[in-house]
Amino acid sequence: MATLKRTIGFWISIVLALILFVVVQVLISGEILNSFYVNTLFFMVINIILAVSLHLIIGITGQFSIGHAGFFAVGAYASAIMTMKLQMPFALALLVGGVAAAVAGLLIGIPSLRLKGDYLAIATLGFGEIVRISLLNIEYVGGASGMTVTHLTTWPWVFACLLITIIVIANFTNSTHGRACISIREDEIAADSMGINTTYYKVVAFVIGSFFAGIAGGLYAHHFYIIQPTNFGFLKSFDILIFVVLGGLGSMSGAVIAAILLTIVSTFLQDYPETRMIIYSIILILVMLYRPKGLLGTKEVTSFFKLRRAVQGGIGNDNKNTVA
Repeated sequence: MATLKRTIGFWISIVLALILFVVVQVLISGEILNSFYVNTLFFMVINIILAVSLHLIIGITGQFSIGHAGFFAVGAYASAIMTMKLQMPFALALLVGGVAAAVAGLLIGIPSLRLKGDYLAIATLGFGEIVRISLLNIEYVGGASGMTVTHLTTWPWVFACLLITIIVIANFTNSTHGRACISIREDEIAADSMGINTTYYKVVAFVIGSFFAGIAGGLYAHHFYIIQPTNFGFLKSFDILIFVVLGGLGSMSGAVIAAILLTIVSTFLQDYPETRMIIYSIILILVMLYRPKGLLGTKEVTSFFKLRRAVQGGIGNDNKNTVA
């Protein structure tokens, strides 16, 4: 029965997502949404993909990584090279960008994920900076001046990548592999004593998260016409980290909501460059003061609907008992 309910819920979510896709496509095709709102929408979706991919690493597996912008950069430049230098199709370029980021995640993950806490954070931060500095000195990709990229990112591509990212990571989280990752987050020593290969699962989560960060990088590179190493500094890693922490560590829904809200706030504060970061910081401080566990904590949006039904069911039973 529970499996049937999950299946029905999954297909209802897919139908609602497709309805959203059609509505937005009609708005874009009819030029009801101007370029400003379309850019904001695309940037929002890219941020959601980045937030969800980092959510798997930090929120589910409990690995404190602050070098996610490095994988974002690898995916962006790898996909740009495929289209601009090798004249490959966009679909293949996106896939190559994701695979390149996944390989980078594997190379940094195997030695680094034996570390914990602050040491892991420093290692991943160092990786992100190595990628940025390397790109600054590679003339093949434009060096510091950046690389010009053809605009190929469209709403169908952005939506498809977002949908695949959420489905894959949600299903991974609910699988036995995801449960193993959660056990590592809760107590790595206990998980190891129960026979769970903690290093293996940490590397797997790192590689999957890196892959989707690379996909986001490919979408980003082919939407904003030019990419520069400065776009992928450690501040970008902190922006992605804020999405996950603000939404609630362990909550994919929270990461999605936080990415949407902060993208909107950041976009509409661009008219106030002098006070933009001050207002942005105050909003974050207020949220963390009143919601220290994040907007949703470790819960998902669906949990609140289940709780509501349970409460209503309890009230209904109480009324029946009273009448009896």
